[in-house]
Amino acid sequence: MPRVKYKSSDIDLMARMMRAEAEAEGQQGMLYVGNVIVNRAIADCLDFQDVRTIEDVIFQVQGGNYSFEAVQKGNLFYERARSVEKKLAKRALDSWRDHPAKYALWYFNPYAPCPPTWYDQPFSGQFKQHCFYEPAAGTCESVYRG
Repeated sequence: MPRVKYKSSDIDLMARMMRAEAEAEGQQGMLYVGNVIVNRAIADCLDFQDVRTIEDVIFQVQGGNYSFEAVQKGNLFYERARSVEKKLAKRALDSWRDHPAKYALWYFNPYAPCPPTWYDQPFSGQFKQHCFYEPAAGTCESVYRG
């Protein structure tokens, strides 16, 4: 059973985002981004109470900006997804989860060492240039169930 309900168009959308956000970090890095996307669709807490679909997550606006920089900047997000990214997206949607993004709801590239917290959320680990953060204890139990 998939981690989150999805349509075939969601595979393509997620594949494009995974590539746009983490192509330089290889397939593993793209899977971690996929974890965060799926976790946000599952989470019923914090900034993610009104997002339930992959499309909701990808096009979510917070503070007047899209949550994912790639939607605003265009870059690879607006290019066609390749078959390898589609396979990775389907894998993340169906079942794949791993540390440091297993329960992460946020990631970013600080172009410096990863801070121990980000907006009061604890650091869960780093992969190449991306730092991952999961919700503080007791603030988002739904992400641990999905």
